[in-house]
Amino acid sequence: MEIRRALPQDIRELLHCLKMKSKYAVLLVFVISLIIIEKENNFISRVSDKLKQSPQALAEANSTEVSPAPAKNGSLASLQELDAAFSQLRSHLYNITLQLAGDGDPGPRRHVLLMATTRTGSSFVGEFFNQQGSIFYLFEPLWHVEKTVTFLPGGASAVGSALVYRDVLKQLFLCDLYILENFISPVPEGHLTPFLFRRGSSHSLCEEPVCTPSTKKVFEKYYCKNRRCGPLNITLAAEACRHKQHVALKTVRIRQLEFLQPLVEDPRLDLRIIQLVRDPRAVLASRMVAFSGKYETWKKWASEGEAPLREEEVQRLRGNCESIRVSAELGLRRPGWLRGRYMLVRYEDVARAPLQKAREMFRFAGLPLTQQVEEWIGRNTQAPHDGNGVYSTCKNSSEQFDKWRFSMPFKLAQVVQDACAPAMQLFGYKLASSPTALANRSFSLLEEAQAAWVT
Repeated sequence: MEIRRALPQDIRELLHCLKMKSKYAVLLVFVISLIIIEKENNFISRVSDKLKQSPQALAEANSTEVSPAPAKNGSLASLQELDAAFSQLRSHLYNITLQLAGDGDPGPRRHVLLMATTRTGSSFVGEFFNQQGSIFYLFEPLWHVEKTVTFLPGGASAVGSALVYRDVLKQLFLCDLYILENFISPVPEGHLTPFLFRRGSSHSLCEEPVCTPSTKKVFEKYYCKNRRCGPLNITLAAEACRHKQHVALKTVRIRQLEFLQPLVEDPRLDLRIIQLVRDPRAVLASRMVAFSGKYETWKKWASEGEAPLREEEVQRLRGNCESIRVSAELGLRRPGWLRGRYMLVRYEDVARAPLQKAREMFRFAGLPLTQQVEEWIGRNTQAPHDGNGVYSTCKNSSEQFDKWRFSMPFKLAQVVQDACAPAMQLFGYKLASSPTALANRSFSLLEEAQAAWVT
């Protein structure tokens, strides 16, 4: 009984002390906590000695019956469980204290996967993690895999591609960047390549020591934007990955959430998955601009009505929406393996309140949101005019995210709504019944849907 009375009081006092903001006060609390734990361990040792001498007396004192099994073994087992609990408490206190103090070990290594589809704002959201100096960030590393796998003789099934993507992701999260050498073309020589896709979109690949002196007469297809660097040394990049505290990857090539279960359950990883979605009408409108050549039929049908839409194109749109919906529904069901590991985010919410959503995502991932990230968000979401190019991440986000409503022909919006209605309903996107309704900027259903997403 004395143990049960003392432990809650000590913990209450400890939690009260942990609220102190001064790092020196926190460190002092940590030292005091260790002293308390050591005293408890000493007390348990003394109780253990008494139990070994007189288990029968202890049973009588607590008005319990003596178990037919040897009391000595039962007492020792209970004491071992208590001792293990105290050891876990000591370790937990140590981690909390270091995080609050801001010194020493910055905490456990996190692995973040930003999972999206093209034209959903994933490049913009990915920059939140790219701007954090302790994160090793890679932009679309699976681009090389897709280019290789889809051109294998006879093609590859969706399941086969997903398995390849998953295995490559696992190696990248473990900082085995050499895995990409199997997919980069031309094949790197001596672990050097000037052909890593969008190298300049990763700060970690464009800073020392990865940024080596530039080499004359070497064509850099993908180069660093703000400084001249030599061909990417994959060995140096892998070492930089291992020296960074956390790893984050952005990809639009993973659609099936269920295939990621082995990564979530891998004891070497502490994976957090953020699935980013966007109104499919806005996605189509953006793709018709960014990938104009692939949507000629859509544009002609929308503007002139000459060429009918091919059924296979509509089916492709429906299939994309369904794969996103199925993955989101799996995540929102919160199966045991995904509990605390999945977060669903709408691009519209990020665009309207980027700093707030950034804080929520970093909190979910267990990462600190640095001032550098906050400043980048301020600079790149309050621009007076959109940045140049369809891939720009510099926008006045609160004004630009729904401009598509005023330019998309209503009959085109109807096609998307018919194909993607289940996904739109899940994500809270309001269906338009007329051109006037389409141009209405009311997002009332967005707020209602969001309440069900708390994880």
